[in-house]
Amino acid sequence: MSESALRLVIVGGVAGGASAATRARRLDERAEIVLLERDDHVSFANCGLPYYIGGEIAERGKLLVATPELLRSRYRIDARVRHEALAIDRAAKTLTVREIDGGREYTLPYDKLILSPGATPFVPPVEGADADGVFTLRNLADTDAIRAAAVESGASRAVVVGAGFIGLEMAEQLHGLGIETRVVELQPHVLPMLDPEMARPLEDALTSRGIRLHTGDGLARIADEAGRANAVELASGDLLPADLVVLGIGVRPCTELAAAAGIELGAARGIRVDGFLRTSDPDVYAVGDAVEYPYGPDGEPARIALAGPANRAGRLAGEHAVRGASAEMPKVFGTAIVRVFEQAAGLTGLTLAAARERGIAAAAVSVVANHHAGYFPGARPLTLKLVYETGEGRVLGLQAVGEAGVDKRLDVAATVMALGGTVRDLAGLDLAYAPPFGAAKDPIHMAAFAACNDLDGLVRFLPADSELDGYQVVDVREKAEPLALPLADASHAHHIPLGELRDRLDELDPALPTVTSCATGMRAYVAARILSQSGFAEVYDLSGSATLRARLRRK
Repeated sequence: MSESALRLVIVGGVAGGASAATRARRLDERAEIVLLERDDHVSFANCGLPYYIGGEIAERGKLLVATPELLRSRYRIDARVRHEALAIDRAAKTLTVREIDGGREYTLPYDKLILSPGATPFVPPVEGADADGVFTLRNLADTDAIRAAAVESGASRAVVVGAGFIGLEMAEQLHGLGIETRVVELQPHVLPMLDPEMARPLEDALTSRGIRLHTGDGLARIADEAGRANAVELASGDLLPADLVVLGIGVRPCTELAAAAGIELGAARGIRVDGFLRTSDPDVYAVGDAVEYPYGPDGEPARIALAGPANRAGRLAGEHAVRGASAEMPKVFGTAIVRVFEQAAGLTGLTLAAARERGIAAAAVSVVANHHAGYFPGARPLTLKLVYETGEGRVLGLQAVGEAGVDKRLDVAATVMALGGTVRDLAGLDLAYAPPFGAAKDPIHMAAFAACNDLDGLVRFLPADSELDGYQVVDVREKAEPLALPLADASHAHHIPLGELRDRLDELDPALPTVTSCATGMRAYVAARILSQSGFAEVYDLSGSATLRARLRRK
């Protein structure tokens, strides 16, 4: 090797490490690049693992993004699988490495080091967690084991513990294999990072297929017979029979190697990095699930275990390591999405509660609208909840749920947030429109319009789950509509169709605080404007109206 050639060592493959290695090679043909991966596969599509288990992805080989052979032949990267980094000597700039097969240890020098150790699934310290038939899902070995238990061993009953993204994906796939499936979630509803009214359609999609939900209940122990799991006992005492248990409770960052070398960790116990992904040692970089990235809405460091940020961080770290310069790591907004049968749901940025916990003065609006023009066949309802900063209206977050169009609206909101945009920017976006794709007033426009109306003082919104006993409630739907979808816990509501409201104002008391409602909120807004300009001093629009209220106040 030439004296001027740089030696770059990367610990960990998959998204961050493999991206760093290939980017580094594209920018420096002379560098010596060594990639260490402790598992059997250097780069695989971990987000596709549940879909291979369920059979939607038929060929296992499709999950392999890059093999060691490809990295060697195409990029001249020395990719070593089943090689584990044991220790970093920062003063000598060496790694102690162990070959897992055979146990041989050796010393590997580096000029620059990139850590991409990832995260490991959290296994709670409960009885039976180590029994046969209990699985976590992290790599292809886990995937093969779950698939063998589900398909080849003929499991008939499964319990998925944790209703986050992986848990819901696994429940869907296990059900598709004909396995009786139950889902356990400690929080009150599935996908707890969403607000309850946004998660409810996912629960309906699950329960309509016979998947039983045990929300607001925790895992107490896993019962076994002769070392093989046969039931899950919950904190409530319920005993759920199971041949197969999948733990999808969350992940913990793999920071032991970095911490043992004296590399600083951040407040969230991830590896602290600067804008160029350098750790507290400028010759050591870190990327992926073990790292704290700047979180977009408030700029504070946060661990965000997603493939997209890991790929982007790896690319930048690989560039900076070999060139000494790169763009800075952009802020990360945690944009994520999941499919649960016919429903999709996701979020980007902050929920309203999270914004307020961070001391941000924030508000939220909800809209329910068709994902494309209602007159075009196939229109499906889409629910959006937009969070924004009061005052200037900076967009802080968006949640979305529906059968179609969820990804598009999340991506639009994430883009606006990345550019520091406001709800007025969102309202003015020039989006593609034709009847099969959207509407001239897109649902995300409608959410932005509602937020602008709030900021301009044209309307005041009342949360959909508010107690309405102290309000004069005006339901402006047509006469038959409340029969199909009653306004929950509002038996005292006045039913005055919107077209009749101006002529029937004398039936209402303008001195009382008044709430308007309809099916989804559009007519309620029109009604609120009529009342506000007709002498009613305190008028509110029930956000999301009867549709969201039904989700929130379900018995």
